[in-house]
Amino acid sequence: MRVTDVSVTIVEVPQTAPLAPYRSHIRSSSTTQSGIVRVETDAGLIGWGEHNVNFLPNLSGRRSEQQAREWLIGCDPQNIAAFHRDCPLETRLKSGIELALWDICGKAAGLPVSVLLGGVIRPHVEVAACMGIQNYERAGEFARWYVEMGFGTLKTKAGADMHEDLEMVRGIRDAVGDRLKLRIDPNRAYLPQQAAELCRQLEQYNLQYLEQPIPAEPLSDATKLRRETRVPIALNESVTDPASVMAILREEAAEFILPDTHIAGGILPCVKIGHVCEAAEVPCIMHCGHDLGPKTAAMLHVAASGPAYSLANDTTYYGLEDDIITEPFQIQSGTIAVPTKSGLGIEVDPEKLRKYRVDC
Repeated sequence: MRVTDVSVTIVEVPQTAPLAPYRSHIRSSSTTQSGIVRVETDAGLIGWGEHNVNFLPNLSGRRSEQQAREWLIGCDPQNIAAFHRDCPLETRLKSGIELALWDICGKAAGLPVSVLLGGVIRPHVEVAACMGIQNYERAGEFARWYVEMGFGTLKTKAGADMHEDLEMVRGIRDAVGDRLKLRIDPNRAYLPQQAAELCRQLEQYNLQYLEQPIPAEPLSDATKLRRETRVPIALNESVTDPASVMAILREEAAEFILPDTHIAGGILPCVKIGHVCEAAEVPCIMHCGHDLGPKTAAMLHVAASGPAYSLANDTTYYGLEDDIITEPFQIQSGTIAVPTKSGLGIEVDPEKLRKYRVDC
């Protein structure tokens, strides 16, 4: 089997209130942008993939498509090991293509990707609701809403102001107590000394973890922070590939690891990261980049089959106005059922793809 054609379509899908506008300490947004990859083969099989392109400068779907076509046409779509060894493309685009190749592999075998990865140990994958920075009152309102929706875990953005972060956490705990496991993510906003002070004040709120409060490097700063606080530390931006996870574990820099397909380069690197963490008895959580259907499906297959992915995985899927797949996922009691159809288990709706297409 050989690849005969590749297309890359940039789409922009609105997010709904109250999720939108989704505010971090860096920016606010009310839409999500993704690159949707379609790979055709001479066997008549078509694979779909997705990669995050939010906030990228000089974004060009046409340029990405040209680069993908120049390299991928003629390749064996079922040799994913060779793809990772040889692919010269930028990591995000590479990851979107890799998801499509897994989709083809599953369709060729007549099996879901999760079965190809070893089998399903979680037919329903727990997900954590992710929300932007909110004030005390709104944080409490959101928290009650998430509990009513059936979520058991909440992750919030943070990092614009330490006092604001603490008031947001206090608002959540005052509203729902410990009914939500709570994570906050400052996205590298704080210096190590500031993060240590934030941790000191957060200790009373029983966080599941504090995610990447400081810059990704040097890892020694995260190791030192762990020794200074009882608040568990998770790392995301520091996680780029299996080798980066090995370094984190060697330096004892984190208690939780958050990979993402568009950062690591696809499904296979996230599986490898899971294997490393399983051996080290460190939990993994799949990170979310405001994902649409294909990337959400990839998360589900990785988490369904990976023992290390034992906790709720990030999602903003509940806050999408629409999706580009024919059968959008349903979140019930804070979980999503793992697709059982072959490949990723999704199909893209051509009309939705045209509706949300961005000309670039």
